[in-house]
Amino acid sequence: MPELPEVETTRQGIAPHCEDQIITRVAVHNASLRWPVPDDLPQQLEGRIIRSVERRAKYLFLNLDTGTVIIHLGMSGSLRVITDDTPAMKHDHVELVLGNGRTLRFNDPRRFGCWLWTEKTATHPLIRNLGPEPLSNEFNGGWLYRLSRQKQTPVKSFIMDNHVVVGAGNIYANEALFNAGIHPKRKAGRISLDRYHKLAEAIRETLMAAILMGGTTLRDFVNSDGKPGYFAQSLLVYGRGGQPCPECRTTLKEIRMNNRSTVYCPRCQR
Repeated sequence: MPELPEVETTRQGIAPHCEDQIITRVAVHNASLRWPVPDDLPQQLEGRIIRSVERRAKYLFLNLDTGTVIIHLGMSGSLRVITDDTPAMKHDHVELVLGNGRTLRFNDPRRFGCWLWTEKTATHPLIRNLGPEPLSNEFNGGWLYRLSRQKQTPVKSFIMDNHVVVGAGNIYANEALFNAGIHPKRKAGRISLDRYHKLAEAIRETLMAAILMGGTTLRDFVNSDGKPGYFAQSLLVYGRGGQPCPECRTTLKEIRMNNRSTVYCPRCQR
């Protein structure tokens, strides 16, 4: 599933081709996504200009003067900019033809993504209760410490809760907890303020590094086949269960938490 770095990489990839461009045509080939594409989406968008492309959590916003398109990539979705007349493929569900001759094409084989229209983004049910952005000034160790008091939830589950902080998906939660030296099963309410300061910084640094490397998906957003795929990224623990810890050489343990793979070092993480 695309995580925050992949979504931010997508935003950075498509924004130069979409911003300040008029939408000349909207084609909805399959409206049956996680939530149905609104019937009036072409009417809302055609003839209007995309003023900016922004991200909130794992949602992308195409901001127009009259409202915003909320896009989620779901489990398998991707956005690509098409510069020629390549016809839409089987899983290409939505297309925006732009004034510069390019087409923004949404591909989603599993159809768990969404394209929704709203005139009030901040109060939309999908957006209004989200926690702070991990790269913002609102997010810090003090925030995590205050929200964690009396919680018996494992800290890995705690930081993956979008009401606490957005974007700490499974891959990056594993990596951040390793960098902070915190065991993923430790109860959130039993972690000190100092350790939460370290964890908040580890989350921020892990996500920033992933964004700089292009997330864990393809970098090319122009005339690509749009299929997400992992590339050689410097993951310290995720996917390395049974291998030596990069710090102490102890064998990394792999367990399941909330049906997700969790890898940690039993010596470095306490």
